[in-house]
Amino acid sequence: MIIQRWAVRIHKWVALIVGIQIVLWIAGGLVMSALSLEIVRGEHNIEEAGEPAPLPVGEVLEIGEAARIAELDTSGMESVVLGRWLDRPVYRFHPAEGHVALVDAVTGEQLSPLSEEMAIAVARADYAGDEIIAVVEYFEEPTWEYRRAHPAWRVSIDDGEGTRLYVAAHSGRVDARRNDVWRFYDFFWMLHIMDYEARENSHHPLIITASGAALLTVLAGFLLLIIKMTRAARTVMARRD
Repeated sequence: MIIQRWAVRIHKWVALIVGIQIVLWIAGGLVMSALSLEIVRGEHNIEEAGEPAPLPVGEVLEIGEAARIAELDTSGMESVVLGRWLDRPVYRFHPAEGHVALVDAVTGEQLSPLSEEMAIAVARADYAGDEIIAVVEYFEEPTWEYRRAHPAWRVSIDDGEGTRLYVAAHSGRVDARRNDVWRFYDFFWMLHIMDYEARENSHHPLIITASGAALLTVLAGFLLLIIKMTRAARTVMARRD
């Protein structure tokens, strides 16, 4: 039978090609289902935030005055946000292009880019434990672990979990929390979406092609099963007759 012959060929060769990837998809799904996202994201080590202290509005400079003292050009700013950072009121100036500028809202002092001491202070305020800070490193370009398009300080904490906090050098925020569980998860995520470089694109041609091939394999298998079941039913009916 021509249909059966072609179904066998398709099922055999396509399954041989995509079979390993199908196993990796299943393994990745198992890993991602079994691991707690709270631990993967390092949220279990975040210091609980208390009641925020009210901002000293009477002491805060006007936006224009703060920008003048900090020597910032506000003509290209998209937004300016007043908030609290390390127990002090700050302005975050968000330009249309370039990096955020962090400015002390009381003195007008520009705080960004952060110094190493400031980055350590941010990491200590964010991390819930009292573990020792092992290494502090500065990165201008994104790394495989920190995939942000702006400079950051990496603060490695000796807590037995391989924790690394990435403090954005210009916004002063902890942009990423990494640990050994995250790295394990990320490895299987990479295999799952077949993006072996950026590890973020799940819509590229390779995974679309592999998914189509896997679907073709399954459909060919179903066709073979139907053919075999039909033949078995005919054999049983013939014996009864």
